[in-house]
Amino acid sequence: MKPRGARLSEKLNKLRRARHASKESPTGDPILEPCRATTCLRNSAAWLDIYGQGKIRVTGEDRARFLHAMTTNHIQQLSPGTGCYAFFLTAQGRILADANLLCLPDSFLLDTEPQTLEKTLSHLDNFLIADDAALEDLTPSLATIAVEGPESSTVLSAIGVPALEDHYGAIVEWGKAMVARVNITGSSGFFIIVPVAQKDTILRTIEAAGVASADEEAFRVVRLEHGKPRYGEDIGERYLAQEANQPDALHFQKGCYLGQEVVERLRSRGLITRVLKPVEIEGQRPPEPGTKLQAGHVPAAEITSAAYSPALAKVVALAYVKVQYATPGTELTAGDLHARVRDASARPYAQ
Repeated sequence: MKPRGARLSEKLNKLRRARHASKESPTGDPILEPCRATTCLRNSAAWLDIYGQGKIRVTGEDRARFLHAMTTNHIQQLSPGTGCYAFFLTAQGRILADANLLCLPDSFLLDTEPQTLEKTLSHLDNFLIADDAALEDLTPSLATIAVEGPESSTVLSAIGVPALEDHYGAIVEWGKAMVARVNITGSSGFFIIVPVAQKDTILRTIEAAGVASADEEAFRVVRLEHGKPRYGEDIGERYLAQEANQPDALHFQKGCYLGQEVVERLRSRGLITRVLKPVEIEGQRPPEPGTKLQAGHVPAAEITSAAYSPALAKVVALAYVKVQYATPGTELTAGDLHARVRDASARPYAQ
């Protein structure tokens, strides 16, 4: 067996070759260009500067108890160096926002979508009455760089990031930065959270390791290939927690929290009528959000987001599907559009 250093060097050379190939022979073709833009992200690794990603620091003796009572996941069982994904709900059980909650020795750091930052801050502040907890918006002072793809762990090792535990939300310090095992695409990936003044230095380090950048659309295509939803496109206040079909965001034994009564009623009585599912569509033209799909002549689903996948040579989408039609392989139509419910647990392509 080759020494670890030699294996790491081979992987980095592979990344550099993939990056070089992704830049060759620009054609301007609207189908081929996204294919090259997503090649590194899909097959090796790529990075994205997530501009404006929200960051809320929560401090105080009651911080864990307060967040536990405000979210759908078990915050009180987190220890420093761990984290989780969770929803913030309305009293009616609708999804107000989502976040990655990262547990640090003296605080929690909430990682939110840019468009839900103010809403989340206001929501938490409205319920912060008697608890010993304080909120601070760190968004202007922190940058977030996503490094994702099947070789993303190799990249982090090559640039000197300490090894992380193999569970979602794991955290490790790296100089003045913090690295968390969270992702946009649903593939292997990490967020590097760093003071704004250090961002360019980190990006130069990543690029020196042979890692290419990918734009937001490339990340979106790969995210939809993996069937991972995003708040604002696929999740929002229209939807109940269980409808979003994100079991890792919910903990049914954690006790009381805002919206819990509705979540428990739906769980115990099986009242969910629709569920978010990945869908594949023949052709190259993505349907508009809100497109209604039928099973035979019966209304069956509604598209939330869609994009053409050059790797799969078809459109990948997410849709809220009525539960009786949500079985993988179910055929759906909308005029000349032919769709099929995908198996969310299946890999979209060989890696």
